[in-house]
Amino acid sequence: MAKRDYYEVLGVSKNASDDEIKKAYRKLAIKYHPDKNPGDKEAEEKFKEVSEAHEVLSDKQKRARYDQFGHAGVNGAAGGAYGNPFGGGNPFGQGGNFNFNGQEFHFDFGGGGLDDILGNLFGFGGASRRQRRGADYRTQVTIDFKDAIFGTTKSINVEGKSLKIKVPAGIDDGMSIRLKGRGGPAPENVPGAEKGDLYVVVRVKPHKTLTREGTLILSEEKISMVDAALGCEIDVETVDGPVTMKVPAGTQSGTPFKLSGHGVPFRADGDRGPHIVTIIVETPKNLSRKQRELLEQFKNVKKHGIFG
Repeated sequence: MAKRDYYEVLGVSKNASDDEIKKAYRKLAIKYHPDKNPGDKEAEEKFKEVSEAHEVLSDKQKRARYDQFGHAGVNGAAGGAYGNPFGGGNPFGQGGNFNFNGQEFHFDFGGGGLDDILGNLFGFGGASRRQRRGADYRTQVTIDFKDAIFGTTKSINVEGKSLKIKVPAGIDDGMSIRLKGRGGPAPENVPGAEKGDLYVVVRVKPHKTLTREGTLILSEEKISMVDAALGCEIDVETVDGPVTMKVPAGTQSGTPFKLSGHGVPFRADGDRGPHIVTIIVETPKNLSRKQRELLEQFKNVKKHGIFG
C-alpha cells in the first residue's frame, strides 16, 4: 500500500510552520491515541501514520529530504509498510516478521547455514515446549560499517570451538542472528528435549564520515560559497568508493542531493536505498584584502545593478 503524503496526513500545507505542524500532530494524536480507542485497529494505524509524519516533518533535515525526494528520501523504501525499511517484504525472499524500526531481526543459521528468518524471539511454542529446551545463550560480534552493508563472514567461539557465521547484507546495529541448537544442553530425562539456541548480537562500528538511517546512507560535504554560487563537481565518499556529484549553481547550504543505489540493500534482488548528501556552504572567516575588495564589488553590483 502506497504511503500518503505526510502533509496530507497531518492536514497542513507544504509551507506550514513548525508550530502548525506541532499543533496538527497533537490534535490528531489525541484523536487516534490507542488509550482513547482501545481495540480499534483503524485508529491504531492512523496513530502510527500520524506519528511517522510528525517524526519526519518536525526534523529540519528529514523534512528537507522529504520535500525534495518524497518518501524515498527519509526511509529508502517508499510504498512499504510503515516503519519497515524493507518495503513490507522480506529482504532475503523468505517468510518472517520484522520488529518495528528493525530493532531485532533473527536469522536462523541451523547447522551453520542460513535456513530461514525468524520474526519472534519468543516464538518457541508456549511454556510446555520451553521446558523441553535448553537455555538460550547470547553473545556479541562486532563488524565494520561497510560489512553491515554488504555482508561478511565472522568466526566466533562456541563451547571452545570456532564457528563461522554468515552476516547478511543490510544487517543493522543491534540486530541478532540465531544459531539453532548452539545454546544450553537439553534437559535430562525429558523425551524429545532439544538444546537451546545461541543469539549473536551484531554491533556495527561507526564510520568516520557516513551514518545510516534505515536503508539510507547520510553524509555531509562542505563547499566554498564561490563554488556554491558558480556550481562545481565534488567527489563524494560512498560505501562503493568515490562518486563524482554535480552541485548546480546557486546551491544553498543545507540542500540535500540523492545518489540512487548507493545506500543499504532492502530486497533480495539487491535493490538498495539512496545515499543522501547534504551540502554545507562554508563562509570564510579570514579574508585577504583582495578577497574583501572583490566581495565589496560584488555587494555593490548586487545592490545597485550592473549599470550602477
